[in-house]
Amino acid sequence: MTDSKNISQALVVEGGAMRGIFATGVLDAWLEQGYQPFDMYFGVSAGATNIAAFLCQQHGRNYKVITDYSCRPEFISYKRFALGGHLFDLDWLWHKTISEIRLDLATFTKQTSPFYIVATDADSAQAQYIQASADNLEQVLKASCALPLAYRDYPVYGGKRYTDGGIGDSIPVRQAYAMGARKITVILSQPLGYRKKPARFNWLTKQLLKSTPALVSTMQTRWQDYNASLDFIASPPEDCTIEVIAPPSDFRVSRTTRDLALLDAGYHMGIKAAQYA
Repeated sequence: MTDSKNISQALVVEGGAMRGIFATGVLDAWLEQGYQPFDMYFGVSAGATNIAAFLCQQHGRNYKVITDYSCRPEFISYKRFALGGHLFDLDWLWHKTISEIRLDLATFTKQTSPFYIVATDADSAQAQYIQASADNLEQVLKASCALPLAYRDYPVYGGKRYTDGGIGDSIPVRQAYAMGARKITVILSQPLGYRKKPARFNWLTKQLLKSTPALVSTMQTRWQDYNASLDFIASPPEDCTIEVIAPPSDFRVSRTTRDLALLDAGYHMGIKAAQYA
C-alpha cells in the first residue's frame, strides 16, 4: 500500500480576472484555518496572484486588489480602450499595489514548496511553467496576467515576450500530474458543468494580433485544450485523485465585474466552499 504521506499534493488555481475573487475567498479561509498541505503549486493569471498572496500569508490582500484597485477607472477603462489604450492597465496596477500593498517577499522566501506560474510565450504560443522566486515573482505574475488585446503590450522576461497564461494552459492540472503530483486540488473560476465554446475571431482581432500569428492560432483552439483539462479532472488516471472546488451555479462574477456586491458575494462563496473542502 502506498504511504499517503509520500504522495505529492498539488494545488492548481485557474485564472479569470475578476472571477478570481472566488479563489481569493477559498485561500483566505485556508489561511485562517492554517490549512496548507501542498507540496507544489500551479497558478494562472489571477489564480497565480491568489497563490502568491497565500504563500506570502497575506490574508485579505487580494480581496482588496480585486474589490478596490481593480475596480478603479485607472485600471479598467472602456473609453481608454476605445481610443487605443489598455482596457486593463497592468502597468498602473502593478506600480500602485507594489507601492501600497506589496506582496511579502520575505515571507515568500521562507516557504519551500515550488510555485509554478503559467505564462504564454507570445511568439511561440506555448505555455511556460516558470518557477517563482522572490526575485522574479512580481515580474512573472504580471506576464501571466497580461491578457492580449485588453493589455496592449507583452511583458518581457528572460528575453521573451509573454502574455496571459490562460492561453497556453488555463488549468495546468495535466502539468501537475506530469511533474509528479498524485493528489491534486483544483480551484476553478467557473461553476461545475461549464464547457468552453469555440471563440469567434473577426478580422479586426486578427489584425490587432498580426505580429503574433501563433498566438492567434492557439487562441482559436484554446477551447479544446481547456475542455481537455476538464476531461482530465473528471476522469484522472488511476493513480491520481483530484478534488475540485468550484463556484456554485449562482456565481455571477464575470471577467470584468466591478459591482462590489457581486464581488463580495463571490468572495464569501469561496469562503463557504473552503469550509466544505
